Amino acid sequence: MNVMDVIGPVMVGPSSSHTAGAVRIGKVSRRLLGENVAAAHIGLYGSFLATGRGHGTDKALIAGLLGMDVDDMGIPDAFDIARTIGLDFDFYEADLGDDAHPNSAKLELTGVNDKRLEIVASSIGGGRIVIQELDHLTANFSGDYPTLIVHNLDQPGHVSEVTSMLAHKLVNIATMQLYRSGRGGHAVMVLECDQEVPAGALTWLKKLEGVEKVTYLSLLEDIADDRIQTNRQGGTHD
Repeated sequence: MNVMDVIGPVMVGPSSSHTAGAVRIGKVSRRLLGENVAAAHIGLYGSFLATGRGHGTDKALIAGLLGMDVDDMGIPDAFDIARTIGLDFDFYEADLGDDAHPNSAKLELTGVNDKRLEIVASSIGGGRIVIQELDHLTANFSGDYPTLIVHNLDQPGHVSEVTSMLAHKLVNIATMQLYRSGRGGHAVMVLECDQEVPAGALTWLKKLEGVEKVTYLSLLEDIADDRIQTNRQGGTHD
């Protein structure tokens, strides 16, 4: 146990689960999308739905999608900032099933360059989160490590190709999970890594036969959003 497990994160907002966790869900989702968000259709479930507005969960999710951290003083103004820069968003009541975590959200994102990503994530306390689904396939990762997600056809050889590449690049695998929709169907590898995966390796992966999509969560590189920078310089957000 570390100090964060005892006192929780340094944050803006009343609840580490409903506010800090929601900011992290938004920010990790933005990084997984890989570009600035143009539109977000967000479903709230359980406690996120019941008490989310009072705890600022809705604003926290949008703040994360804007790239804010959990201690950003701009979180309460997230709706206004998003509207100013043209980020279109809406909320609805999501049905994620009886087994879903009570602090959960479903985010359907469209990027400024028309990239699309669908994520189901939960806030599990103390500002910690779990990404549970990615583009309709099961996933289970925290966002605390550089994470490589490879969608591929369920064929022999893909796992060894990915793991051999990581070994060649001196990237150690912290955890690895394999899921598939059915034998010979669609599959996904989720690899949490101890080091960042080089950009050239990601490009190589995307070109492999049988690989349908490569998504990568980097903890080092954030996505610059000139829309927000211009807004801040203009004085509408301190």
